[in-house]
Amino acid sequence: MRVVILGAGGHGQVVADILWCMQRAGMDILPAAFLDDDPAQRGQNYLGVPVCGVTADLAAIAHEAVIVAIGNGRVRQRLFLEMQARGEQLAIAQHPTAVLAEGVQVGAGSMIAANVVVNTGSVIGQNVILNTACTVDHHNRIGDHAHIAPGAHLGGDVRVGEGTLIGIGAVVLPQRRVGDWATVGGGAVVVRDVGAGETAVGNPARSSKK
Repeated sequence: MRVVILGAGGHGQVVADILWCMQRAGMDILPAAFLDDDPAQRGQNYLGVPVCGVTADLAAIAHEAVIVAIGNGRVRQRLFLEMQARGEQLAIAQHPTAVLAEGVQVGAGSMIAANVVVNTGSVIGQNVILNTACTVDHHNRIGDHAHIAPGAHLGGDVRVGEGTLIGIGAVVLPQRRVGDWATVGGGAVVVRDVGAGETAVGNPARSSKK
């Protein structure tokens, strides 16, 4: 399966590496091309994958699936919905070292990086980033377009809303709720619920409206 990666920046290159690792593990998958709306990226080559143009050039490139590989949640959401509306197949990039319990559900277009652990009963939405070595414990619900950053840890029965960012090394204690498009800062420890659109930082984390 040939996959076009939308976004050739640092995150896009991580996704390309995951796809190569999947191929080396015996999966029928190939990172075929990058597309990036920064004209300066045209003609670049990262990890053996060429940047072949901008998003509007997608129809000219032979492919079976796409994946949106952009860290900014709003941009990632917009491109994902655009691709979905066009009927594109949205690939899942899952590193072979990730450990997902039996029955875990992962939505279309999501990325699961190296050394991630997702425990039983959890549901991962569409277009989600589970970044390097984060852990998602049992019976979590992760909303569409959310990003769980490297080394973040979610206790059991946590709810993370749509588009929410859980920062590097943050900890969310069991049964906490983090609302849509909220931000939990790096290293924060969430001991109480975080409302939609709020930013929570510190240990214990304290919330404020964006």
